[in-house]
Amino acid sequence: MTAHATPLSQVADALRRLPPSCGPVRLVGVDGHAGSGKSTFALRLADALDGAPVVRLDDIASHDELFGWTERLRRQVIVPLSRGESARYETYDWHARRFGPEVRTLPPAPVVILEGVGAGRRALRPFLARLLWMELPRDEAWERGRHRDGAEQSDFWDGWEPAERRHFAEDPSRPFAHSLVRQCRKGYEVLAGPGETAVQSQIVTHGEGPSAVR
Repeated sequence: MTAHATPLSQVADALRRLPPSCGPVRLVGVDGHAGSGKSTFALRLADALDGAPVVRLDDIASHDELFGWTERLRRQVIVPLSRGESARYETYDWHARRFGPEVRTLPPAPVVILEGVGAGRRALRPFLARLLWMELPRDEAWERGRHRDGAEQSDFWDGWEPAERRHFAEDPSRPFAHSLVRQCRKGYEVLAGPGETAVQSQIVTHGEGPSAVR
């Protein structure tokens, strides 16, 4: 059966209609296994949202704290946005293994996308207007990620895989996702997720044709 793509313009419109969740901001989490296509999807969704800001958790995490970045994110991003203020945070350089010198400024835009493994973790869900999960099996996602990063990153992946496995065992995101996002031949299919309650999601459509951003 061929999956039907959901126009990202429709997804964007539905997100804009959500009530704010973090001060004046609708904070949208994009979570999934490493290598599942979160970054690409988040950038395309941001384009559909007329350039919505994207916070990449790769910029917040570090070698020493693959998943221990909650307090840093809360202090530098969540708290300022909740006050209607711009967030400022140092980005992590994965080659130099240090934060800075780049400091990014993030305005309290109507929609802000939080993208990365753990974006739907327990501590962040109260601040999310919506949680999207990239629906790709773990082993397939990891294989894609290793292929993308090449042999020079194999040692990193050897450490990452058990760390991610532990994280999702202790603090799973998928059961709380409002929507599941599947990449299809032309664009993305967006389906109701396990965490979707009340009425059927406004985002979910069927038979919309291949007009989504590729």
